[in-house]
Amino acid sequence: MRVSPSFDRHGPDLPVSPVVLSVPHAGRDYPLPLRAALRVPLHSLLPLEDRHADTLALAARGIETMLVATRPRAWIDLNRAEHERDHRIDEGAEPVPEAAQSLKLRSGLGLIPRRAGGTDLWRRRFAAEEVRARIEQDHRPYHAALAAALTAARARFGVAVLIDIHSMPPLAPGGARLVIGDRFGRSSAARFVARIEGVAHAARVRSAINTPYAGGHVLERHADPAGNIHAIQLEFDRSLYLDRRRDQPGSGLEATASLLRAIIDAVADEALPLAEAAQ
Repeated sequence: MRVSPSFDRHGPDLPVSPVVLSVPHAGRDYPLPLRAALRVPLHSLLPLEDRHADTLALAARGIETMLVATRPRAWIDLNRAEHERDHRIDEGAEPVPEAAQSLKLRSGLGLIPRRAGGTDLWRRRFAAEEVRARIEQDHRPYHAALAAALTAARARFGVAVLIDIHSMPPLAPGGARLVIGDRFGRSSAARFVARIEGVAHAARVRSAINTPYAGGHVLERHADPAGNIHAIQLEFDRSLYLDRRRDQPGSGLEATASLLRAIIDAVADEALPLAEAAQ
């Protein structure tokens, strides 16, 4: 029996903005079965977290409908497809030649992550029914709710834009502090990305597009630019809003939340002409 819901929904069931927000990797509710299966201390899972990306998103959110995963990425990765199962830790996964595996799966970051920070995580393989239960109880409900919110936003406004919020470790010195992902132009019209770039430039925050993060399963699954559903991934440098230990919200949280708020407003503003044309 599930102890708690696997995600929280903020905002109305019927979106009142064309922008819908998603935070799939900030969950900190580590179930007992997960903790019992670990071969490493619990803090070894922290590299998998988008640490306090939910705190950042909640500080920036206004009227938008937003989904926030509460289950941790170590339990199941909502930004991986159901078939990205690692047979080395998952008894229900079909062995796939390494050459045919995604880079993420080869590196141990499949649907159930096998490694974090270069360390193997689990003391045992998971039974097929265990993984199937996580898919049915956690993965599918999140994506079903997200799809429903985007469909409802498009029905109301003629267009919907998903902003999928993540965080990243600092890149090389002088590198981007905000990475905008649109799967190399496949998940969003360029006009939305350009507006986000403009907001970052005005805030004097270095940005990059698709390098090194272009967006994962969330964008691949839900984006349909031809059908007026656009999807963009944002990766914020954690040093922008966390303390020096990269553990708790720091002094930069307010400014970073203001940046995210400005991005949301710019994207909504850019969607208005499309919404008006659809009416």
